[in-house]
Amino acid sequence: MAKFLLNGRPGEALPLSDRAIHYGDGLFETIAVKDGVPLCWEEHMQRLLQGCQRLVIPPPPPSLREEAQTLIPDRGRAVLKIIISRGQGGRGYQSPDTVIPTRILGLYDWPDYPDSLYGKGIDCTLSRVRLGRVPALAGLKHLNRLEQVLARNDVTGRGYMEGLVLDCEDYVIEATMSTLFLISGTTLVTPDLGNCGVAGIIRRIILDRVLEWGLRPQVRHVLLDDVQSAEEVFLCNSILGVCPVTGFEQHTWPVGPATRAIMETLRADGQITGS
Repeated sequence: MAKFLLNGRPGEALPLSDRAIHYGDGLFETIAVKDGVPLCWEEHMQRLLQGCQRLVIPPPPPSLREEAQTLIPDRGRAVLKIIISRGQGGRGYQSPDTVIPTRILGLYDWPDYPDSLYGKGIDCTLSRVRLGRVPALAGLKHLNRLEQVLARNDVTGRGYMEGLVLDCEDYVIEATMSTLFLISGTTLVTPDLGNCGVAGIIRRIILDRVLEWGLRPQVRHVLLDDVQSAEEVFLCNSILGVCPVTGFEQHTWPVGPATRAIMETLRADGQITGS
């Protein structure tokens, strides 16, 4: 059962004039919680503040962490979601002269991911839904997520847990709910997100720490041929952690040593929960 705070108080109803409802005008963060600790809190807050700056939304108050802790259980795992909308506004697109953001915190049960995801990996497909190129919103965890909704429904409707998503120029951008990484030799490749896609927290952590695993980072345009020719493939996000991909269309891979090393290091350092 989910629990919610609305602007710091228990609540279940959003004002009907809120711009999150009308335009998806806002941002969100999804944070893994383990034994009372929201993992990678500083990284999530940095992304949230950067997003507020880009969208010209006043940032949440410094007391946000204390507010979140009132929802978080002392033991076990859970998912904390933080939503910041521009708040209430008029009928049109134009922002109100005075912006008073709406702040929503929700606590959700931990998803029931089977342990086999991490030991055996998963099979992926290719989503039939593509992402539009919108550089002004690229990288942001904004509330306009209809492309991801359509892509995810397409993938899960065909019996897959995840699927890779292309943009309108045939570049691989990400998966429907996670970041894509490829390993070839000593090179770790992840798609360029300059035109669309979400700049994930675990993506950033891996890129910051990549030299620890004897790899060199490469952020660039990725084609399906690059995925198919890679030696190791994995996906990541804050809740899923690091998940090996062992099948895509007609191609298969083992759970490789570099993927295992990255997974084990981030688990040991408390940046992901793992299985």
